[in-house]
Amino acid sequence: MSTLRDLAEEHTQLRPADIDHLHRIAGDWQLLSDMSFADLLLWAPVDADGTFLCVAQVRPTTAPTAYQDDQVGRIVGGPEVAHLEVAYRQGRIWREGDPVWYGDVPARHEAIPVRLRTADGEASEVVAVVGRDTNLSTARTPSQLELNYLTTADDLAQMIADGTFPPPRHPGETTSAPRVGDGLVRLDANGKVTYASPNAQSAYRRLGYASHLVGEDLAALHRRLANDPLEGTDAANAVLAALRGDAPPRREIDARGATVLTRALPLMPAGVPIGALVLVRDITEVRRRDRALITKDATIREIHHRVKNNLQTVAALLRLQARRVAMPEARVALEDSVRRVASIALVHETLSMSSDEAVEFDTIVDRVASAATEVAATEVRVGMRRKGSFGVLPAEIATSLVMVLNELLLNAVEHGFPPAGDEAEAVEHGFPPAGEEAEAAGAGEPPAAGDLASAPEVVVAAHRFRKQLHVTVTDNGRGLPAGFDADSGGNLGLQIVRALVTGELRGSIELRDASGGGTEAVLVVPLARGGEQGRSAS
Repeated sequence: MSTLRDLAEEHTQLRPADIDHLHRIAGDWQLLSDMSFADLLLWAPVDADGTFLCVAQVRPTTAPTAYQDDQVGRIVGGPEVAHLEVAYRQGRIWREGDPVWYGDVPARHEAIPVRLRTADGEASEVVAVVGRDTNLSTARTPSQLELNYLTTADDLAQMIADGTFPPPRHPGETTSAPRVGDGLVRLDANGKVTYASPNAQSAYRRLGYASHLVGEDLAALHRRLANDPLEGTDAANAVLAALRGDAPPRREIDARGATVLTRALPLMPAGVPIGALVLVRDITEVRRRDRALITKDATIREIHHRVKNNLQTVAALLRLQARRVAMPEARVALEDSVRRVASIALVHETLSMSSDEAVEFDTIVDRVASAATEVAATEVRVGMRRKGSFGVLPAEIATSLVMVLNELLLNAVEHGFPPAGDEAEAVEHGFPPAGEEAEAAGAGEPPAAGDLASAPEVVVAAHRFRKQLHVTVTDNGRGLPAGFDADSGGNLGLQIVRALVTGELRGSIELRDASGGGTEAVLVVPLARGGEQGRSAS
């Protein structure tokens, strides 16, 4: 089904400002629907002959619907929308007429003209009509709660006709809570409570107020109840602002271990402030779960921080041991272990600063690549470049993948390029002789970064395709040795790579000669792990 904006732009002559106002109504009109015990349908004029298009619909949660079928997208005219035509042409709320039958459901029609306030504060011409259709099949003598709901709904309907409802939405706020059924308090022009629903009464009892709310000054009560005086003052000021005709942001009140969310709305039918409507919701359990999650997240981050510190300590001990070892082979093995441990520590360092068990992997790859060129045991200066984005990866993938990339990058730098003293082999593989390279550098004309034949370079490319991460590590070096067996050949680093890719990552890896010379390692890693999937970079 098309959205409100799509329907309005395709079938009507409404301006963007008009459509934005209709969106605000549709975002806040569940309140009016519930208090009216009626379906609300938003009708936009299609042309001048009295044809209307239904661009939005909401059903009440407090009463049975009048429509079993969705009405959005219907274009109707003639006698069926005569009440809409009256409200649209005359700019007044239409309540006359006999009940209308939809199948075996009798319904009462009302029509509310929709205006919006212009930049100078004046009400615009009518831009649309809200149909308020009530299912009469369950009609009965209304209770005190229902009478207060209906009275308040009539006030809000008049404010729609005046262009003062809904109020502007504050940044970061949603329209889902509190709702009418959570708790409703109505105030007179002096801020005294004239009615409080049973749920609202229960919410304030959780805060420690055991008496009846009717007759209480709600702003003063908020100041008395709140544990934090500043919080109580903010909640009280929100009530006073609504009484003045403003629409303040929602406020929370904490008292006696309970938390209540309040939303104050002005009541200004025909532009006259007559009081305010305060919606309340007991969110004690919600906030308790939030605090538990915050504590859990902080604990997890602290664990990652401590793991990172421990790994750095292990790396430092291995580095000290390497300095004391006389055997070159043993020293190299220890130094390799230092780099592997440091790469894992890098992931935990990132996780210790993250709010969830996921990391922005591009930054980690860039740091690992930079470290590989600095610590590699080679005299050749090798450039590093990343193409594409890894995005955000879950920790269980990131930890193994960073070790894989660390090994591949080190192998590419240390074994992919001829030694600096072997000028014949360098020229054979397309690299300029040392003198020419120095001469070019001195002339201020370094080789182009993307020209693989001009300078030693390793490129890490990544992209996502069908819930898989495809990674390619390509160098423009001397290529794989003759007779190299990708399944069994290679040093310890490549054996670690194969074990991690096929085991921990449940992916695949292929080592092959690159088409333009050099070596290419191709990894395919599935992103769906344990019901979760890595998220793309935003």
